[in-house]
Amino acid sequence: MVARFLIKTVTAGLAVVLGMGAAGDVPVRAADGPEASVVMVEAHVPADARSAATLGPMRRGGGIVIDKGGLVLTIGYLVLEADRVQVADATGREVPAEIVAYDHETGFGLLRAGGPLRATPARLGSSSGMAAGQHATAVAPGVLAPAIVVARRSFAGGWEYLLEDALFTTPPIPNFGGAGLFDSEGRLIGIGSLIVGDTAGDGSGPPGNMFVPIDLLPPILADLLAFGRATAPATPWLGLYPEPTRGVLMISRVSPGGPADKAGIVPGEVIVGLGDEPIGQLDTLWRRVRALGPAGVDVPLRILSRGGVRDVTLKSGDRRDWLRLERTY
Repeated sequence: MVARFLIKTVTAGLAVVLGMGAAGDVPVRAADGPEASVVMVEAHVPADARSAATLGPMRRGGGIVIDKGGLVLTIGYLVLEADRVQVADATGREVPAEIVAYDHETGFGLLRAGGPLRATPARLGSSSGMAAGQHATAVAPGVLAPAIVVARRSFAGGWEYLLEDALFTTPPIPNFGGAGLFDSEGRLIGIGSLIVGDTAGDGSGPPGNMFVPIDLLPPILADLLAFGRATAPATPWLGLYPEPTRGVLMISRVSPGGPADKAGIVPGEVIVGLGDEPIGQLDTLWRRVRALGPAGVDVPLRILSRGGVRDVTLKSGDRRDWLRLERTY
């Protein structure tokens, strides 16, 4: 019922958002609309980068110009560990770009274009007023699409990622990585991260996209520009990738040389608890781990394997120390 209502609403709003006239008319795009701030981001990542095997050595997505000096906001995984990045504006003009910052906690990445771009900086808005059922516009290279907010809720990723208030929209768009989500006033309210099968998170929602709220940027922007990272203490990194499976957290991968690997944890084992506390949800695991303290804190895991249950204490680390970022910025 929720899915049918939202999809019907999106379809009805298509002509309004895209400026369509009679059926079959070509959409008319305003020159100063949200699409004027969008650029294509292309990144080359060395084959020996930690993220090359999972995210690939060649990455392409979108970015949003947010100031007159060519500062581009994108999703960080596009440029993580890259050694070459370029951006292209709507005219096809390509210029090299410098990686300014990467922030794992939010997922944001910042670039600085190395030459002039034909782009209009986006106005930053806020996602705080967005609620389920409200209209928005999703914009990516080659994409201008109406969207409906389905939910604002927490999101937990198996790569030790937790957002407490992510934006979920439908219908899904292509080129979602680094896409911009704009409110009805044309203000940027989110950056595209993922495509998801259930935007509601309870099995009832239609497929769509997850956007990182723009509200997370202002508190860390000065740090990102000055230091390439937020200066708050890093959260504990375990170096493992749990996947929720039938009510348990099965470890699908382990980062070579990371804390879990050093502790002898292997793929196929199951996290059943944090200390004496049973754990079956991914968001609960990351919240409990972070509550223990910053990177470097001991993390007591209860692990189930074919040999039975055992207690393992990991000496957590800082994920940035494991990544190969020194050659990028």
